[in-house]
Parts: sequence; structure tokens; C-alpha cells
Amino acid sequence: MLKSLGHLLLAAIFISGGADTFLHPQPRAAKVAGAGIPEEQAEPAAILNGAAMVLGGTALALNIAPKLAATVLAATLIPTTFVGHPFWQETNPANRANQQIHFLKNVAALGGLLLVFTEKDD
Repeated sequence: MLKSLGHLLLAAIFISGGADTFLHPQPRAAKVAGAGIPEEQAEPAAILNGAAMVLGGTALALNIAPKLAATVLAATLIPTTFVGHPFWQETNPANRANQQIHFLKNVAALGGLLLVFTEKDD
């Protein structure tokens, strides 16, 4: 019961953020392009990332192949964290602190995904 609830709670951030990215990719596409992805590929990359988060998050929430779902989510989260929240580049202290909080939130989510890998299969 607790494992299923944990999966659901962990999945919520991916489903929510992924849906927002999928439906409104332009702000993320600008960051993706700024990270070196060619501009014409930035929006499709953001959309694909959002879709993967929704699908992986939904699978994790429903406990469908949770280790595979965690793998997909980790694969989307790592580049999202570095591209989306580069706090080390911020010169404004308030912006730096905000980006660092989001960066660390993503690191914590990655920790949660790693815990899914340690679970015994039912």
C-alpha cells in the first residue's frame, strides 16, 4: 500500500510538469535551444520530453513496469535538470536561489526514482 502511494506521489510531479511541457513547449524549447540543440529541433525535443514524462509518470503511478518507468523518468529528468535550472549561471541572488531550489527538487526526485530500482518485484 505505501509503495503504491509513494509511486503515485512521486509520479505526480512528472505527470504535471510533462503535461505542461507537452501542451506549452515554447518556454522550454527556448532553454533547449540555448543549451545547444538546433532551434528547429528544440520544440520537438521539448514535446517528446514532456510526453515521456507523462507516459513514464502514468506508468509509475499505476505501478505498471515501475523500474522501466523510473528509467524513462530518470532519462528525462537529468537533462531537464541541467538545462532547465542552471543556477550556477544566475547572477541575481534571488534568481539563483530559485533555480537552485528547483535543481535540488529535481535531484530529490531522482533520488526517489533510484529508490524504485531497489524495490523488490511483487
